[in-house]
Amino acid sequence: MAKPMTKTQLVAALADEMGGDKKTASSALDAIVSVITKEVSGGGAVTLPGVGKFYLRERPERMVRNPATGEQIKKEADKVVKVTVAKALKDAANG
Repeated sequence: MAKPMTKTQLVAALADEMGGDKKTASSALDAIVSVITKEVSGGGAVTLPGVGKFYLRERPERMVRNPATGEQIKKEADKVVKVTVAKALKDAANG
């Protein structure tokens, strides 16, 4: 498995694709992340065409097991961010 792309590498690749400078690409990336964070943390969902859908899912209270001791404990209800990958990205990765 290849190493994940760092933010610096992503900004450089965006700048190349956009034909602009790294400062503009960095601002664009930060703005996209900010919009996604605000929308999802507020309970909404964001779809990036060709990439996937980011959304918030609530998990109910449940019993879990401590793997070190085997003890059953009650875990409070919480929220988790989920990502559903777009079919176009799956097809590109497999094909």
